[in-house]
Amino acid sequence: MNLTVATPHTIGRPVYTALLPCRPDSVCRARQFVSSVLTTWGTGTLVEDLELVVSELLTNVIDHTVCAMAQVMIERCPDGVVRIEVADNSYVQPRMQEGDAAAESGRGLFLVAALSWRWGCVEHDWGKSIWAELKTLGNATSAASQVPTSENVQ
Repeated sequence: MNLTVATPHTIGRPVYTALLPCRPDSVCRARQFVSSVLTTWGTGTLVEDLELVVSELLTNVIDHTVCAMAQVMIERCPDGVVRIEVADNSYVQPRMQEGDAAAESGRGLFLVAALSWRWGCVEHDWGKSIWAELKTLGNATSAASQVPTSENVQ
């Protein structure tokens, strides 16, 4: 059994990371990780949305890459923004699929876009990271009333 340890970073903004194997059971562990960090920070209003976002981002890595491990990072940014990021060593860029709204798969990035304030993908020398930022209720209107954007900047 692999042990996942949430690692806090002590310099700069509050950040926690977890290294997870790219297996379906890791999605549940990523959701639990996000929930515990948000509860620690007192931003529990974002738990459901961020759990769904991390589920979709990690599931994309599991389903569309051959990576053995993925890193999940959650960061508390200024102005009530929480950033979730999933990094892997694949260079395959995520893309929204045109598809049927009733389909059982292929809508993950649409959900990420609908729930987040903004999201995007950053290429690195070692692979990529896909990120999404959500605002706490005191700092934004509901995600449904926002226009989702994809920004390829960090």
